[in-house]
Amino acid sequence: MGVDVCLSRGQQTVSGKKGGQGNFDPITLLIFRMSSLRHQQPPVSSGDPSSKITNFRSRQAQWESSERGRVPLPRNTADSLTWNPHKLMGTLLQCSTIHFKEDGLLMSCNNMNAAYLFMQDKLYDVKYDTGDKVIQCGRHNDIFKLWLQWRAKGDEGFEKHMDRLMELSQYLVKRIKEMPDKYYLILEPEMVNVSFWYIPPRLRNTPHTPEKEKQLGELCPKIKGRMMQAGTLMVGYQPDDRRPNFFRNIISSAAVTESDVDFLLTEIDRLGRDL
Repeated sequence: MGVDVCLSRGQQTVSGKKGGQGNFDPITLLIFRMSSLRHQQPPVSSGDPSSKITNFRSRQAQWESSERGRVPLPRNTADSLTWNPHKLMGTLLQCSTIHFKEDGLLMSCNNMNAAYLFMQDKLYDVKYDTGDKVIQCGRHNDIFKLWLQWRAKGDEGFEKHMDRLMELSQYLVKRIKEMPDKYYLILEPEMVNVSFWYIPPRLRNTPHTPEKEKQLGELCPKIKGRMMQAGTLMVGYQPDDRRPNFFRNIISSAAVTESDVDFLLTEIDRLGRDL
């Protein structure tokens, strides 16, 4: 029963309507590679290809509350999507779902009708034998993790969880802006990704130039190395197509508090101030 409930609720959450088909699979990429040999080509929309991506959101977060109604994905946006509850929802690794608009598509592409595995005269409803939907015949424990979590927290609990993560991310932004001599906020975040540079004393009160950005980027792996040696923090860094390395902090744990955010900034300053 958990399979049907979770997939149905997930389908409604990401698309705003019932119907379609979904499956839990932690190796979605492998499915796409193997299924490409016998895939069904979806119709190509003649509409504007630059349609805006629709997000699900609540008052502060990208999550739509049940009272306000969910935002459906436009029909010409996508025929399928993947969703990873092991990210912001906090489900234990690994837990991924894939959803299709067309009901029965997974079954028609992947089923082998293995009689020795999927007998049709079982005691229970055979629609719960989901193995024929994918290239593997085995079940995964992904579904139980999400089902148990959803039973414990409910829709409202997940909404509050997302709102809390957004509050903490905005608190981090606020603290960074209060210390412009030590930290440089790269972009105003839209979600829980907060991107910034740490500025050591030797580079403070100097013009913000490409050369300065290069030096700030060179500090990120050094500070990260010190974090790991000290065992106090784990904050990722990365470059993009316009900037050298910068810290990209993501708050996804319900256990994080404002004091943890304060410690993060204090500790980065302690680890990097002599660089």
